[in-house]
Amino acid sequence: MRLSLSAVPLLACMLLPLGAAAQATLATANTKARSLWDKAQTQAKERNFAKAIETLTVLNQKFPSLGEPYVLRGSLLKAMGENRPAFEAYRDGLAKLPADANRANDYYTLGELAMSFGEYQTAAESYRRLLKSGPKAQRFAPRAQRQLLNCEFAVKAMASPVGVQPERLGAPLNTFRFQYFPALTADSRFLLYTGRPTSESGEDLFVSKMNKDGSIGDPASISPFINTPYNEGAGTISGDGKTLVFASCDRPNSVGNCDLYISRRTGNNWSKPQNLGRTVNSVEWDSQPTLSADGRTLYFTSTRRGGQGQEDIYVTTLDANGNWTPARNLGRPVNTPGKDMAPFIHASSSTLYYVTDGLVGMGGLDVYRCEQQSSTTWSEPMNLGYPLNTHENEASLFISSDNRRGFCSRSRAAEPGVRKEQDRPVELFSFEVPQQVRARETSTYTQGRVFDAVTKKPIKADVQLYDLNTDELTQYVTSDSENGDYTVVLNEGRQYAMYAAADKYLMSSLSFDYSDKRSFDPLVLDIYLEPVRSGRSIVLNNLFFDTREYALKPKSRTELNRLVGFMKQYPEVQVEIIGHTDDVGSDDDNLVLSQNRAKSVYSYLISQGVKVNRLRFKGYGESKPLVANDTESHRQQNRRIELKIL
Repeated sequence: MRLSLSAVPLLACMLLPLGAAAQATLATANTKARSLWDKAQTQAKERNFAKAIETLTVLNQKFPSLGEPYVLRGSLLKAMGENRPAFEAYRDGLAKLPADANRANDYYTLGELAMSFGEYQTAAESYRRLLKSGPKAQRFAPRAQRQLLNCEFAVKAMASPVGVQPERLGAPLNTFRFQYFPALTADSRFLLYTGRPTSESGEDLFVSKMNKDGSIGDPASISPFINTPYNEGAGTISGDGKTLVFASCDRPNSVGNCDLYISRRTGNNWSKPQNLGRTVNSVEWDSQPTLSADGRTLYFTSTRRGGQGQEDIYVTTLDANGNWTPARNLGRPVNTPGKDMAPFIHASSSTLYYVTDGLVGMGGLDVYRCEQQSSTTWSEPMNLGYPLNTHENEASLFISSDNRRGFCSRSRAAEPGVRKEQDRPVELFSFEVPQQVRARETSTYTQGRVFDAVTKKPIKADVQLYDLNTDELTQYVTSDSENGDYTVVLNEGRQYAMYAAADKYLMSSLSFDYSDKRSFDPLVLDIYLEPVRSGRSIVLNNLFFDTREYALKPKSRTELNRLVGFMKQYPEVQVEIIGHTDDVGSDDDNLVLSQNRAKSVYSYLISQGVKVNRLRFKGYGESKPLVANDTESHRQQNRRIELKIL
């Protein structure tokens, strides 16, 4: 089973019933026409479809007013997988025939073929004729009514396009016959996608480097540890490019026929993939994963029992012990009774995109977006409109962290002689993201390396990001143990505290305020961690006071709780809380203010059970500035609280 693309019936392999046309009486007394008709029917009953089509083509040319030969030719072409000429034959033939309840099957077939080619007016007319066919249309009625809604939606969507047509990516991309499921790292430096060089080859994961000039590098196999003789596809990568989850089928010791596997990168090397196990995978088909930016939340598609429909979207998260929680169905309104597939969670974690045929749209699998309202609830799905959605089945979509550039994959138009739907080439496209399609929140990132402040060697450290207004942990990544690099995603409109911490080191406290800033550019920020050693100190950048006041503001609780945790982690450590101010105001007032602010922190630690004999506090006023008090930015640096190891 191909793990990435939904299955399409092979019409060429099906011996379909020929419908009413094969038994119909030709509405003419012309002897030559009747002779050709009888000959074609005999050939069709003998399953000599090619000869029957030749005979019917002659009949169409010589007697173009007769509708029955067109319809019979259409049914034979459809049985052979020639859908486009089948559609044209059905359309031309049924247009020449009066309404007939016995032709319910033919009306339905024409409607479905018309939908597959985006011929919405023809489809709507055929479904309406079907619904007027009385009892014989009963089994088709629910589908026909739904398709009429799709026709209405599609016509309106095409009349009001959202954005411009996606553009096919040029060389060196799209050099395989099939490439799909594109995904970018948060810094847009690397593009990951699934590739299949030929129809017969297996799926592998490839990476192309995105160059600063906008060009894209040659595709390269992600790793010999990842790509094997088995299929590896539908991959997703965390924002920092260090965690990879992908689907693979029929491996030894797998849980189901297609399972999800995880690999982590250290330096330039990927670890041996590990099956995510039975808390995530099922005995059914599990594929099409998408990771949150920090790699700690995973959404994916599954056909396991107990869902809302055929394929559903599930979610799992890493718990405090580093284990994946049992996969949970996202439920309504995301999942529907239809196929819900190919999820993509934006780097901001605020918006989920996925494809489904269970909602009114352009007629097949369309892309929709939902906004997260709480940890377990989502808004009603919104169709992305035309031209991102078309009459074709959409496969996947990805939007960059900055909401500017999108990627998708699309099937190329059928080539001569290509009858199987899944043999049509699939290629990567890119587009400028329209405002209506963008994620609710735009993201940027900070990245750099973590070092030992004394030895200047890279170290492995936990890097955590908190929303100061909610005290919620929003990102949790680990710097690389070999080179110390890290990447953390930040969302527009938020105020963050970021901490880098490692065992036997003082934490680094950093602050980012994007609540009202116009500039939202990526940051490069190296972090130097001080060892827990006498005389070493750090600045606590996430303690907040009103002007000339010393009462701690509520959003200081994140930093304060980190301090409490530090004191509990190192029960023998004694510290001094030190207050500083800028030079605005009198020396005496600033000295008192700095001392009172330091005391506020001291008092909070005592209230949380830290022993008094481990703490002291002192204020220095404006006497020890870090920089000159010549700008507001510099004065802000001088207004600070420090933690010093005694």
